[in-house]
Amino acid sequence: MTTPRIVTHDDYLLHDMGAGHPEQPDRLRAISERLNADGLLKKVELVVPTEADPQLIELNHSLQLVERVRTLSEAGGGRIDADTAANAQSYHVALLSTGGVVDLARHAMKEGGSGFALVRPPGHHAEPGRSMGFCLFNNVAIAAEDLLKNYGAKRVAIIDPDLHHGNGTQASFIGRSDVLYVSSHQYPYYPGSGHFSEVGTGEGEGYTVNIPLPPGQGDAEYLYLYRTIVAPIVREFAPDVILVSAGFDSHAQDPLGGMKVTSAGFAGLTRLFLDLAEECCGGRIVFALEGGYDLDGLAEAVSLSIGQMVGAAPVWKEEAPSKQISVYARELSQHFSKWWKGLRT
Repeated sequence: MTTPRIVTHDDYLLHDMGAGHPEQPDRLRAISERLNADGLLKKVELVVPTEADPQLIELNHSLQLVERVRTLSEAGGGRIDADTAANAQSYHVALLSTGGVVDLARHAMKEGGSGFALVRPPGHHAEPGRSMGFCLFNNVAIAAEDLLKNYGAKRVAIIDPDLHHGNGTQASFIGRSDVLYVSSHQYPYYPGSGHFSEVGTGEGEGYTVNIPLPPGQGDAEYLYLYRTIVAPIVREFAPDVILVSAGFDSHAQDPLGGMKVTSAGFAGLTRLFLDLAEECCGGRIVFALEGGYDLDGLAEAVSLSIGQMVGAAPVWKEEAPSKQISVYARELSQHFSKWWKGLRT
């Protein structure tokens, strides 16, 4: 097992959207303190990121969006939408956030192995022409484009278990067959997209896989859905690398969500993703931090997940899902079997 690479940087704390905002610098402070207390920082390779070149951002975003974030930040900051803002450091930090994810993705593609980018601001809501939902640039989408255009990847799978649908990532690849985008999310909920009928367009039809969920789902339900629906689709897609939009706001303690996933459940999902990467693409997998707003729950879940990356023993319980989810999984399998023969019974 190769040593996981972890991206972190003190400058990620400089981006600040104001007092009381849930996407706060203390999120990374809490994670760092927990990883240190659990002794995990001694078991990983710490990577110091560099800023992404603005031209790299334009692989996924319009020049107008990049310039808006830059000029707003250089002017001292301001509001982008009702819940997204920038300060004087935000442009630098956003470039550094994307740079961290891109660095790990490139290394995974060239050398193999796993990585976790402990970055902020997050990215999966940022659309090609619009920053929104706490997100300035779409870190994972940019990394995927970079691998495809510059590093020889033919197929990239993006898995997004964040509480909220990654509308930005979906919009980036909606008409493409070289990127598989899979999202589970509370529905209906912000940002309002992500119904299972949204499957992609043109040559991308079937390569967008949405699993909308009612609130109240826990470890057993999430693990069951990812094992029975997501894993077979990813295997059939046969990606060169897997990128995970690692949101932890489905945590039972999270103030923004209504799900009941425990920290141990997130460790179980991480183990599933790691095993899937070993099976499909030589272990090439990169996690990039997205949501998660209860500091204790976030820090514990990230620590247990990174524990899986360094070979820790399982911490979750294998349990049967609710009958509701068992039935729903069969319905979803039937729906997506039009495009993925591995789901056909």
